[in-house]
Amino acid sequence: MNGASIAIQLCVSDLGTTEAFYAGILDLPLQRPITTLGAPEHLLLETEEFQIIFVEDAAVAQLHPVLQARLEGFPRGVGMTIHLAVEGIADIYQELLEEDLEILYPLERKPYGTYELWCFDPDGYLVVLEEPVD
Repeated sequence: MNGASIAIQLCVSDLGTTEAFYAGILDLPLQRPITTLGAPEHLLLETEEFQIIFVEDAAVAQLHPVLQARLEGFPRGVGMTIHLAVEGIADIYQELLEEDLEILYPLERKPYGTYELWCFDPDGYLVVLEEPVD
């Protein structure tokens, strides 16, 4: 994929809650860009390889009314997993526990050289967090 970029848009219930999870707990470089007139407010998680754009359900439904029934009738992210490299995974794990967020698999050292934990973000998206073992 020479020169191509990958962007995924995810619908969320509340941008503030999403920001608290990804920027506050996971300490990822989440941005709240200035939006152009007519565009919905959103959050942006960007690396050299990809972008994840978070937009509230209400904004998506307003722009694309045909999607409203699907947004209301289906659980989020079924079959999708977001894999993220993080730093300070032990501290993140403690914060997830303190915030009573759902953990699928607790923090574990894997034989392939990483610490890993699986959790759900506040909207139910499955997130796998990984940190290399020193």
